[in-house]
Amino acid sequence: MPKFLNPALSRREMLAGGAAFLTLAGAGLKPSFAASGPIALGDMEVQVLSDGHLTLPMGFVLPDQTKEEVADLLTPHGMATDALTPDCNVTMLRTGDRLALFDVGSGANFQPTAGELLSALEAAGIGPADVTDVIFTHGHPDHLWGVLDDFDEPLFADAQYWVPQAEWDYWLADDTLANTPEERKTFVVGAQSRFEAIKDQVNMITPGMEVLPGVEAIDTSGHTPGHTSYMLHGGGDSLLVVGDAISNSVISFEKPTWHSGTDQDPDKGVKTRTALLDRLATDRTKIIGYHLPHPGQGVAERNGTAYRFVAAG
Repeated sequence: MPKFLNPALSRREMLAGGAAFLTLAGAGLKPSFAASGPIALGDMEVQVLSDGHLTLPMGFVLPDQTKEEVADLLTPHGMATDALTPDCNVTMLRTGDRLALFDVGSGANFQPTAGELLSALEAAGIGPADVTDVIFTHGHPDHLWGVLDDFDEPLFADAQYWVPQAEWDYWLADDTLANTPEERKTFVVGAQSRFEAIKDQVNMITPGMEVLPGVEAIDTSGHTPGHTSYMLHGGGDSLLVVGDAISNSVISFEKPTWHSGTDQDPDKGVKTRTALLDRLATDRTKIIGYHLPHPGQGVAERNGTAYRFVAAG
């Protein structure tokens, strides 16, 4: 286990660092959602819970595009051109005697419009003790930081945690903090402290592995070094829990080759995104995107040389 760099650095300091990266949302809060209607995959049942939403400055999301290019793309869709306010969709899976969450949201101290997962679970009649498995796509704050409660203890105390091996290795490497830009150092400290808190309950994931029965790990690295999506197979049908490999219902589909400032490796992010969209459009595979409009469910269709997102009806 690599040594942790000052794990006492906690919420106040991490929030201060995160504020340099993300513009905190104020007014205009979006409504909360308890759970989407269930999706049946054979004996599996899938629902989507809301953790709220984020606010991301457009200059961060699309650092290489001009204001004119951004406006030309987004204005026809009625979208703002100064910032994005992506939803945060946590997928919940019931299979056999297991109740699994894919990611756990951001908790209380990332952005004030996020961190609603616990309330959404309660509204659905589910307590933390009911969760048997937590399966992570990657270690960014809005996917990982909600793993701890208000006392910095694991919120899902009895659960097994599943982390992509490459993601674990990246965030816990001795040189990751030093090699991370200043505005993202809080991400590293936050990931390290949370992985430390759950280390005794962690199982490692490698691409192609069956994490739970019918849950296949898919390498979608680029957004982060170990980013992993999960193909759910059941009843002769499939559904991909995408995570952040595809992150916006317009930009990712219509301009998949544009670099995203949210990707740690923008070139690899493009390569992964374009290959994934090609596969999804060919196979007509259902998807749930963490940051697609709540509940994030739909399919990818070809649209000329690009794609479009068609939300589930």
